[in-house]
Amino acid sequence: MNVAKLLEKRRKDWNELERFCEAMEVSGKTDKAGPQYRGAQGVMRFSSLYRAACADLALADAYQLPPNTVTYLHRLVARAHNQLYRTESANVASFFNMLIHEAPRRIFSDNCVRVAALIFYGLFALAMFMGMSDKQFPGFAEAVCGTDQLEATSANYSEFDFGRATGTNSVMAGFYIRNNTQIGLQCFALGMLVIPAIFVLAYNAVVLGSVFGYMVRDGVGGTENFLQFVTAHGPLELTAIALSAGAGLRIGMGVFYTEGLDRVDSIRRAGKRAVPIISAAAMMFILAAFTEGFLSPSGAPYIVKVGFGIFSAMLISLYFVVLGFPRTQAVDQSLRRSVRFGELRDEASSAQQAG
Repeated sequence: MNVAKLLEKRRKDWNELERFCEAMEVSGKTDKAGPQYRGAQGVMRFSSLYRAACADLALADAYQLPPNTVTYLHRLVARAHNQLYRTESANVASFFNMLIHEAPRRIFSDNCVRVAALIFYGLFALAMFMGMSDKQFPGFAEAVCGTDQLEATSANYSEFDFGRATGTNSVMAGFYIRNNTQIGLQCFALGMLVIPAIFVLAYNAVVLGSVFGYMVRDGVGGTENFLQFVTAHGPLELTAIALSAGAGLRIGMGVFYTEGLDRVDSIRRAGKRAVPIISAAAMMFILAAFTEGFLSPSGAPYIVKVGFGIFSAMLISLYFVVLGFPRTQAVDQSLRRSVRFGELRDEASSAQQAG
């Protein structure tokens, strides 16, 4: 039997090791799982699967199987190793490791984040279009935000003073961090209630979109200053709002979608899944606050602010897609190709011997 076929037969054990890791990552779940997950028997089985996975990894490396297969086994072995030798201490390195590796994969694959992003950006874009198109949708922005509020916003940006003192920028950066934290916590906390979270998320999307649409409408004062101010930090701040709501929704769904766990364990598991998401949102809020405090109100040319906004949007996209793209399907396909390649090689060898 060739190596590719052998490793394909080992997939059942890999899946079992993954279930073990999941059980150990969720506090309390092992106490209610089957006997194979508990006590001395569970420890022996886990260590046996871990050693076998290490051997499979060495075999895959030695026979130069497809990189995706090797990567999958590397991650599985690392995950099992972390559970076998885990400690309760946390440090800055582990936090940033979570942000770079775990967070983008969680964000990319989490359906709650997708729903939150779809609701927020969809309604934001729609409200912005309707607020901007006063001829097709007369009075829409005014009905949502109020005429007085919109006129005050226009007047403030008409008189906005770019290039303020550095000391003022520092104070405002601190204010924006506090303000963004409040927004993020509100979205996250309400997300646990699901329905109120969706309502608040939709409301904020419509209000923000209406303000944006109104401010870029023809004939409204302060449009140029408004765009000068919001372009640089907009992508970071808007994405962080959607992520905060998605993290909260993930915990809220843990109450209803338990996957066989009791509700307490389900909420614990959902909380563990939400931590990387809300951590990424917090970092984006902080970056947005510093950008809003220093670059956005500065006298830098508009092209610099546009460039920073485009760069941050591209960076966010790369963060979600490149680092977050799931490898499991690619691994399965690689294994199938490996098995097929082994079969073809065996057939060719047999035909050569027969000839």
